Amino acid sequence: MVAFGKKLKDRQIQEWQGYYINYKLMKKRVKQYAQQIQLGALDRRHVLKDFSRMLDNQIEKIVLFLLEQQGLLACQITKLGEQRDALQEEPEISKIIELREAYRALGQDLLKLLFFVEINAIGLRKILKKFDKRFGYRFTDYYVKTRANHPYSQLQQVFKHVGLGAVVGALSRNLHDLQDRQGSYLSIYDQPTLPLQDPVVDSINAAVDRLTNSTNFLNFLGQHALIMQEELPSPTEEHVDDQRYHFMSLLLNLANTFLYMVNTYIIVPTADDYSMSLGAAPTVCGIVIGAMAVAQVFSSVYFSAWSNKSYFRPLVFSSIVLFLGNILYALAYDVSSIWILLIGRLLCGFGSARAVNRRYISDCVPLKIRMQASAGFVSASALGMACGPALAGILQINFKISKLTFNQNTLPGWVMAVAWLIYLVWLWITFKEPSREAEEDHSPHQSNDVNNALEKGLKQPLLISSENKVDEDADQDCDDSEEAPEESRQPVNSIRMAYRLLTPSVKVQLIIYFMLKYVMEILLSESSVITTYYFNWSTSTVAVFLACLGLTVLPVNIVVGSYISNMFQDRQILLASEIMVLIGVLLSFQVIIPYSEPQYICSGLLLFVSAEVLEGVNLSLLSRVMSSRLSRGTYNGGLLSTEAGTLARVVADATITLAGYVRQSMLLNVTLLPSLFICVTSILATCFTYNSLY
Repeated sequence: MVAFGKKLKDRQIQEWQGYYINYKLMKKRVKQYAQQIQLGALDRRHVLKDFSRMLDNQIEKIVLFLLEQQGLLACQITKLGEQRDALQEEPEISKIIELREAYRALGQDLLKLLFFVEINAIGLRKILKKFDKRFGYRFTDYYVKTRANHPYSQLQQVFKHVGLGAVVGALSRNLHDLQDRQGSYLSIYDQPTLPLQDPVVDSINAAVDRLTNSTNFLNFLGQHALIMQEELPSPTEEHVDDQRYHFMSLLLNLANTFLYMVNTYIIVPTADDYSMSLGAAPTVCGIVIGAMAVAQVFSSVYFSAWSNKSYFRPLVFSSIVLFLGNILYALAYDVSSIWILLIGRLLCGFGSARAVNRRYISDCVPLKIRMQASAGFVSASALGMACGPALAGILQINFKISKLTFNQNTLPGWVMAVAWLIYLVWLWITFKEPSREAEEDHSPHQSNDVNNALEKGLKQPLLISSENKVDEDADQDCDDSEEAPEESRQPVNSIRMAYRLLTPSVKVQLIIYFMLKYVMEILLSESSVITTYYFNWSTSTVAVFLACLGLTVLPVNIVVGSYISNMFQDRQILLASEIMVLIGVLLSFQVIIPYSEPQYICSGLLLFVSAEVLEGVNLSLLSRVMSSRLSRGTYNGGLLSTEAGTLARVVADATITLAGYVRQSMLLNVTLLPSLFICVTSILATCFTYNSLY
């Protein structure tokens, strides 16, 4: 595997070689700065000024060449337009076909230019990050902020690519006009949603999408899923993905995600009543709810490993285990056994295939729609989280068939058992196992065909995201050599190796993730016990409250992904969200007697919404700062975040059960004290880590 400097050299268009970013020179200059500062020959201000000037010159060289090429493309489009006008007066099929091919050839030239911009932007991002890592400065923040919005900034050409947009529009419109529309008089402007049946236009649109640097809701949701992707996939990867992709299989993975989240939260409103009906204390609901999370700690690992060999068999196994687990959960009422109840929940946890769902999206979904699939994963989880309690609120009936009891306690188990059985049949009939041959035949060598390289796409955003991408494996140890060992880019094969790849900033992000999952689990799992004790709420009322909390997930992510993340840095949103979670925890304490419903509802809503904002931003940051070696394999980034969140849920549910040994009037404050401590710890860790890094 070669470093970025080598890749940049290999992928350059030879006739444009002098106009690319001189990455090797700039990397060498960064090394010289470090040596001179160490010897005391240079001060900080001189280094910043000199490096800024060098960057300005490099960007100016790139942009001026970009403008020149845009002008040449515009001239060619104008000449082809004159030919098109002449053909309208005297149409001739052969000349129309010839003109269409000329436009397509022009489209290939445009693709080369788009790739030129993209690879230069990646080089700029990498060298900025290398400078920050070497000297510990916040130079990237300073440089991007001062240049991006300045009226004379060359960066605007890279960020907004207005001229390229005009060329893309003109080319697309002319290709559309040359299509056989069977006498239709409508133009591209009359049918903006009508897809163009031309692969060149599709490739151009995909390239433009990759060049878009603004944060949007779709990207935000996709990063929320923490489905990581390699930064520089090989040119044949997209072809491999197309061979392995099957829409119905993706839909089945999303359905699995949805049903599992419903299965997790459908018992929350009734868990305390179920525990008491079996002779246990109401706070045993913590163990009942948490048993699923305990099993998931282990199931995530073996499902992740299993998905290296198959996706179909793990999903079948998951469905069968969840079916049996829900049957046992429902039967526990009639056999009056709390142990059967717990075994049923443990089986449900052992059926957690979320690691498989993530891996399928990461490995089998084409790069061009992977972000949409990732957003679908998050949306399915959020919808399941809302539907679970809502469904529990509907199942308020009581009847018997033979010796089987169907009531609010057992019906969640019966309903989910039927749902998993239906899912299993659907899975068996329609799932298509991805081909492993395509993956095995995948060559690691880079292609010199520029057009093929353009098709594959590079996921990373442009300079605007560079401050977040801390780990640069391809360049980290390549100051003296362009070659990096093959094993330095291979997926990790042990949890110990994965831990060694975690930088301080990644560890802090995982601590934050643990904290937010802990406080959310405390709020959700003890809601039935707390509201019954203080407010005498019914199961239906608790279900409505929890469903309303779940329904806030997507609207909150829309606001954050579309608006807030465009106005503030992720680190600012991160710290602000942590503080709001802390305020939500403080407001939840019972300091005024009697404890009122408005206090509980408002504090709970503030805590939950703040935690949701925090989760989105935290996972967005985590997807950028985590090593690219954790993008694939058994011990991937998604697995590590899942384990951190699951452990938090286990500890939270155990806290609720242990707090049951004190008086019930003290349960709320006793469970909130650890939440307060963990919140304060995560805030201090955030402040300390980012201050030390910058």
